[in-house]
Amino acid sequence: MVVEDDLELEERGSAGAAEQREDGSGARGAEASLAQDIPSFDNEYEAPRRVFNPWIIAMVVTIGTFMEVLDTSIANVALPHIAGSLSSSQDEGAWVLTSYLVANAIILPISGWISSVMGRKRFYLTSVLFFTIFSAVCGLAPSLGMLILFRVLQGLAGGGLQPSVQAILADAFPPAKRGMAMALYTIAILIAPVLGPTLGGWITDNYSWRWIFYINIPVGVLCFFLTRMVLEDPPHLKEQMKAARKVRVDYMGLGLISLGLATLEIVLDKGQELDWFGSNFIVCFATIAAVALVGAVVWEWRHKNPVVNLHLLKERNFRTCCLIILTLYAVLYATTYLLPLFMQQMLGYDATTAGIALSPAGLFTMALVPLVGYVLTRGFDPRKLIFVGLAFIGISLFWMGSMNLGVAEKDMIMPRILQVMGVGLTTVPVSTIMFRFLPKEASGQAAGLYALVRNEGGSIGIAISSTMLERKSQAYQQQLGRNLDPTSPLVRDAVGGQAHTLMHYGQQGYNQLALLYSRLQEQALLLSYMDQFRTLCGVMVLILPLILFLKKPPVSKHIELDAH
Repeated sequence: MVVEDDLELEERGSAGAAEQREDGSGARGAEASLAQDIPSFDNEYEAPRRVFNPWIIAMVVTIGTFMEVLDTSIANVALPHIAGSLSSSQDEGAWVLTSYLVANAIILPISGWISSVMGRKRFYLTSVLFFTIFSAVCGLAPSLGMLILFRVLQGLAGGGLQPSVQAILADAFPPAKRGMAMALYTIAILIAPVLGPTLGGWITDNYSWRWIFYINIPVGVLCFFLTRMVLEDPPHLKEQMKAARKVRVDYMGLGLISLGLATLEIVLDKGQELDWFGSNFIVCFATIAAVALVGAVVWEWRHKNPVVNLHLLKERNFRTCCLIILTLYAVLYATTYLLPLFMQQMLGYDATTAGIALSPAGLFTMALVPLVGYVLTRGFDPRKLIFVGLAFIGISLFWMGSMNLGVAEKDMIMPRILQVMGVGLTTVPVSTIMFRFLPKEASGQAAGLYALVRNEGGSIGIAISSTMLERKSQAYQQQLGRNLDPTSPLVRDAVGGQAHTLMHYGQQGYNQLALLYSRLQEQALLLSYMDQFRTLCGVMVLILPLILFLKKPPVSKHIELDAH
């Protein structure tokens, strides 16, 4: 494969413009054959004409992805400050987060289609530019309503960055080096959510919540100008752009997908707060989401030129990897939500200290993920790495499920490190085989679907874990509270050892009983946390058999890593 690439590059250098014309027709012929027959195991590598080293391209475009993923979590700890500053309630302030996630969910699945119309370079630059502009106006927002509007626009602008970067890396690198490029991308998307709350808390405590948006401005400007210098669209994408511009836009599919994903995200984000289906608001939005998404699936499945190509899910590896990633990120985001909350509610940490305590896991990720990429380029079976990674995550969650109120800080750090190592061992191999059996022209839409599955998995994980934490805590309170009787000898012993303590000393006795009840609540909440971690461990065990459905990539000296 490497020898063929070298010969192809030499022929292009000698043939000049004539070779470029042949590349266009050859690419169309190869793509047509690939779409009609069984997809090729080794997609042809078409290197666009460039001056810069591909690692420079990788570092430049990854800056934008890191910035966008960071913004999904950096505002979490600043919500009380934002709500207070803009004279709104905590519940109203939560829409600052929800609005961004809703906009992200809308743009992710259609980013591949937009790239095929605009061109990947133009789409990426447009996304970075408007993300930077709307970050600035978010910081300047004079009211909560304006801030939510600007966050929607910021989410729409930034939503296309993740899938665009994945496709850019696949085109910029030859097959033998794509694993290492994907490792760099994986570091960015794993470190950013961990760093976000810590950085957001520090900025808010020391400066102002507005600076969590202002810090995007210099980064975005730098990313825009560097990307404009180093990035070029590959020849096969230019041919795809010409064909896409002649096709009528699927407005019906676009509308159904946007409406369905937006309402679904609102249901997931606000469900626990509004008591789920006990709220007419949630019932209404859930109904709209269900109708719109079912309609979108039926419409897109039958449409000749869909905005989202659902037929990609017929390919076994892609479908199975989507299920693994959906579950993996649901578990990861649920744990990321539960651990800092546990440390603050149960152990008395403040938000910044809790974030710092969990940050060492990011250092291990930075060391491990490049190693995983290197191992895969040497021909190691990615399915074995996926199994080990999922097993590591399951073990770490079982470990977390045995914690108590006497745990030291290191007892929180070590299982988190093991979990994040497991995520690194899983995500890179999954990206290696996820797109391996798909036709090359489908890579853009597949990348959008992959990013959507990953993000929706995170939203589902947080929604379910927050709901179950609250409801299990209430159930344990009722169970433990049955024994909280002032006449019980156990209660009398706990509050003072004498019967008259509660019966005759009035307020003092009731204060002691209240103290005992607060301890009961604490124990009920602890048991609920433990249940969540053990349940998540069980989920990881249940998805392990999915590995058996994965097809093994063809063995060669250099494995091509289609890391979209």
